[in-house]
Amino acid sequence: MATYAIGDVQGCFGALQRLLAKARFDAAQDRLWLVGDLVNRGPQSLEVLRFVKELGPAAVTVLGNHDLHLVMLAEGSSRMRPDDTLSAILDAPDREELLAWLRAQPLMHVEDGYAMVHAGLLPQWTVAQARELAGEVEAALVSENFRELLANLWGSEPPAWREDLSGWARLRVIVNAMTRMRFCTPAGEMEFKTKGEVNEAPPGFTPWFAVAGRRSADHVLVTGHWSALGLKIEANLLALDSGCLWGGRLSALRLEDRRLIQVDCRPV
Repeated sequence: MATYAIGDVQGCFGALQRLLAKARFDAAQDRLWLVGDLVNRGPQSLEVLRFVKELGPAAVTVLGNHDLHLVMLAEGSSRMRPDDTLSAILDAPDREELLAWLRAQPLMHVEDGYAMVHAGLLPQWTVAQARELAGEVEAALVSENFRELLANLWGSEPPAWREDLSGWARLRVIVNAMTRMRFCTPAGEMEFKTKGEVNEAPPGFTPWFAVAGRRSADHVLVTGHWSALGLKIEANLLALDSGCLWGGRLSALRLEDRRLIQVDCRPV
C-alpha cells in the first residue's frame, strides 16, 4: 500500500491519468491525497470531479479556493469569471450529486503526523486547533443553512484571526487562511493581493510557512495553491503545486519514502 500526495489538478484530467499510470497507482490498495483545487481553469474539471468521487475511500481531498468557488457559483453566491471552465459541471446531469459530494469534503485532513490543507495554517494555530476550526466550517457546509454560509463566505475581512471572532467573520477567516493565504505577518495578519514568488513578499509579511515559531511545525504540512512557489520539499513542508495548469508539471509524492513522480503538462 502506498499513499500519493498530489498537487493542484485544476481540471487537468489527462495529466492526472498519466501521472497515476506512471506511479502505477492501484485503487484497490493505494491511496491518493489531493491538496484541493480539483477543478477550474483546466479543460476537464467535470472528468476530474467524477473520477475522484468514484475512487471512494481510496482518495482523500481537501477543499481549495476553486472548489469553493464552484460550490458558491452553483448557488448564486459567486459570479462566473472569464477564465472559469466550470460550465460542464454546472450543466451536467449529475451536477447536484457532484456538488453535494464536493461540499462534504474536509477543509483539512490530519493523519500520522501529516496535516493536509490547500493553502496553509496561521502561525498561532496548532494542528489540533486548526483541525477543530476546520470542523466548524465543514459542519456549516453540510448544514441545512449552507447557502447562508456561502452567501457570506467571500471577502478578505477580517484579515487576522482572533479567538473572540464569531459568526460569518470567524468562518471566513478560517476559510481564507486554509484556502487562500500565501503571505502573513508574524502576528497572523494575511495579505491576499500578492501571488508571486517568495521574494515578492510585501513589507512586514513573510510566507506563512517561514514564520518563526509557527505552532504547526511539529507536523508535516502537505499543501498546494502557490504555483509561483513551485515544488518545495522540506522536513515539515510538502508544497506540491508545481504549476501543471501553466505548463509546468503535475507532481505526486509517495509519502512512505518521498519518491517524487512527475509528468509534464501543456499550458492551458
